Amino acid sequence: MMTKNLKTAFFSALLVIAVAYPVIGLKLTTVGIGLEVHGASPAVLWTIAGAAIVMFFWQLFRDRLGAAMASAPRLPKVPASASNFLTLPSTQRWIILGLVLVALAWPFFGSRGAVDIATLILIYVMLGLGLNIVVGLAGLLDLGYVGFYAVGAYSYALLSHYYGLSFWMCLPIAGMIAALFGYLLGFPVLRLRGDYLAIVTLGFGEIIRILLRNMTDITGGPNGISIANEYKPTLFGLSFERRVPEHVQTFHEYFGFAYNSQYKVIFLYLLALTLVLLTLFLVNRLLRMPIGRAWEALREDETACRALGLNPTAIKLSAFTIGASLAGFAGSFFAARQGLVTPESFTFIESAIILAIVVLGGMGSQLGIILAAIVMILLPELMREFSEYRMLMFGALMVLMMIWRPQGLLPMQRPHLELKP
Repeated sequence: MMTKNLKTAFFSALLVIAVAYPVIGLKLTTVGIGLEVHGASPAVLWTIAGAAIVMFFWQLFRDRLGAAMASAPRLPKVPASASNFLTLPSTQRWIILGLVLVALAWPFFGSRGAVDIATLILIYVMLGLGLNIVVGLAGLLDLGYVGFYAVGAYSYALLSHYYGLSFWMCLPIAGMIAALFGYLLGFPVLRLRGDYLAIVTLGFGEIIRILLRNMTDITGGPNGISIANEYKPTLFGLSFERRVPEHVQTFHEYFGFAYNSQYKVIFLYLLALTLVLLTLFLVNRLLRMPIGRAWEALREDETACRALGLNPTAIKLSAFTIGASLAGFAGSFFAARQGLVTPESFTFIESAIILAIVVLGGMGSQLGIILAAIVMILLPELMREFSEYRMLMFGALMVLMMIWRPQGLLPMQRPHLELKP
């Protein structure tokens, strides 16, 4: 056994060096119009060597270390009574109501930067609730959800740029266009499950991004497309911008205030909060309707779902369509907030973050998604000095959660029957 472990340890250490040295130990430097390969600093090289040594001894003594770790104290778990109380629908409704009250007061007490970050969190809450329909409720793994997000953003940007439509006219149109794309995507994936479904949806997201980047005559290509001030969100026709055309009335002039950019930040935040509340209301109503029960039946067992007389084709199409429409609404608001949309805002990492929000929060749980979105978006902002290690911390958090609480922070309580002893 020791000889076998020695061989495994030796090859594991060589594998660490073979993978880490070309990636971390070598650097490409631009010299004129050419590239030169230079070695990394001694600290990086010693780090690679240390990792190889650690891997060697880990594989060599893994049996003893495994037994020692099995007897070591484990991470504390949430008590069963507390976990059951927090997952009750009535409890989660009261917690969501408390969060809404805090959110309504937040823009009047927080700084401008804090309100702006809260607006970004609300966008990801909308995206998480939309993807939750597809992944958490219907059980369809979607890795290209950011494609619908991009469709909604570009629908608003293109309609306002070429046809002069306002935000309030573009918002429902963007949702319907994204829903159409979700409906069209649903047909090729009707017979796919699991990994195959994930690969197809991943390809869809990348196709959308590449098309937006290459259609330079329409979308502006890599430079993106900007949105004029007169087409940005208004409050009953009152614009929050400093400079607008003569026929547009501004908020600060109408009420006789001095211009303050804080008004626009607060208005966008309250608009995002309104959209999130409407999304929560829509999802709650859908869960109580037959379509919500059908999604859960499809997630649990597609064969049994078909045997009960339900149509899996219609159920999948409805999940993709409604989830895509919510992403379209979030995308149009994102475009309005940014004032500029580019293809690089809709990379695969965005889909990964949204999926992580759904998984960390708890599949099907609305309150869990809200808490996970706060954690996933707020932590990087609080630790900007560690921005280079953001993805490393992101991966470590995912691993820790899968070990400590694989069902998510606050999983949705499944309907069940219990027989008393």
